[in-house]
Amino acid sequence: MTQSPTGSTPQEAEDFLAAHPSIEAFDIVLHDANGIGRGKIIRRHELMGLYKGGRHLPISILGLDIVGEDVHETGLIWDQGDGDLRAWPIPGTLKALHGTNPPRGEVLMSMYHLDGALMTSDPRHALARQVQAMADEGLYPAGAFELEFFLLDPDTTQGVRPAAAVLDGRRSDWTEVYSVDHLHGMEPLFSDIYRAAEAMGIKAETVISEYAPGQYELTLHYRTDVMQAADDLVRLKRIVRLQARRHGVTACFMAKPIEKYAGSGMHFHVSLCDATGRNIFAEEVEGIWTDSIRHAIGGLRQTMGESMLVFAPHGNSWRRFVGQSYAPVSPSWGVNNRSVALRIPAGDIKARRIEHRPSGVDANPYLVAATVLAGIRHGLKHRIDPGPETTGNGYAGDDALKIPRDWREAIEAATASEFLKDALGEDMHRTFTAIKAAEHGRVARWIADVDYALYLHNV
Repeated sequence: MTQSPTGSTPQEAEDFLAAHPSIEAFDIVLHDANGIGRGKIIRRHELMGLYKGGRHLPISILGLDIVGEDVHETGLIWDQGDGDLRAWPIPGTLKALHGTNPPRGEVLMSMYHLDGALMTSDPRHALARQVQAMADEGLYPAGAFELEFFLLDPDTTQGVRPAAAVLDGRRSDWTEVYSVDHLHGMEPLFSDIYRAAEAMGIKAETVISEYAPGQYELTLHYRTDVMQAADDLVRLKRIVRLQARRHGVTACFMAKPIEKYAGSGMHFHVSLCDATGRNIFAEEVEGIWTDSIRHAIGGLRQTMGESMLVFAPHGNSWRRFVGQSYAPVSPSWGVNNRSVALRIPAGDIKARRIEHRPSGVDANPYLVAATVLAGIRHGLKHRIDPGPETTGNGYAGDDALKIPRDWREAIEAATASEFLKDALGEDMHRTFTAIKAAEHGRVARWIADVDYALYLHNV
């Protein structure tokens, strides 16, 4: 196989090299089931070979756990002899990295079999499959993710605490929510983040000081291509992490890094257009909801319980779901209400959308988007009524539909789910659930400090 199945061409590489004569190396990045970028750094002279013939990578790269160890239960390790597959560049993703010395570039990759067939344990293919299924039905999703994260002090000898301002070294242990003056202390870092995003073609927009000490949120420009929206999110995470390190702080994308404060979400805003470009979620009279948006919410509500492992994939993810924390605890829906899981934001009717709020920032955006689109398709197909809107405090209600109580229940529900198997594809479903089960086993065997604090001298 010498012709790229992604549609990438050597001409793109030739043009890039001519336009960037100082770049010496390139990060080639493939995202695994956990959304972690894995790959290699290649030298400048190797780029043309990458675009002409792809790059061999072991099949096991898609069967790794959160710390990069093999998960044999995926069937992607010794069952396959850990043979090589071929990764190909994604068209339009070859970009310059801001602030690297010596200068480097980056290109996103996707995995294929040697004959060019899809390697369906690649998360990008799971999302592409749902996008195509919607296109076959004459529907075209658009969307954007929000990125919440913490900036922490890299010195953890005094515990996990917010980073001091990079501008003047001042430290605040207060929440500082929506404080503009507080943002000024991180201005040099955020300026570099914006410059790096611009170099990538990412439209990073509003930054706010979020609802915890050291917590921030960056919003992203709405995309008519949800694959590009997911690409924006994974690339922005890498940008924030790299630029934070350059400024001497740690960017943290755990869902819940600090016990007494809110965790970090990855809200996904999604709308749906028909072939004419009309937003089918948009009502004619404000507040008189279309059947389309109601049925979409109905599908998302009905499938949320069995899908929660995608939205909360790690043990730490489940520490985020507590009352009054801005993280939903049931598959509720409402209008202009941040205590629900599925929110219809206030605003212009023409921009009507669903804000899907369960996902933590530790989730894989490709799998989140694939699962959300599948839930919407399910609701539209079966014309599912979403039930009554939640008004007021969504944490106080008793929703008839439930989500799993913990990580183990979520793994069991996801593993047994025919909906999720269809949403992700059989191979991606097997790979993802096997990796999560193995990770759960690792955590369950771990004797944590709290065990010693409670039991060492008391039982």
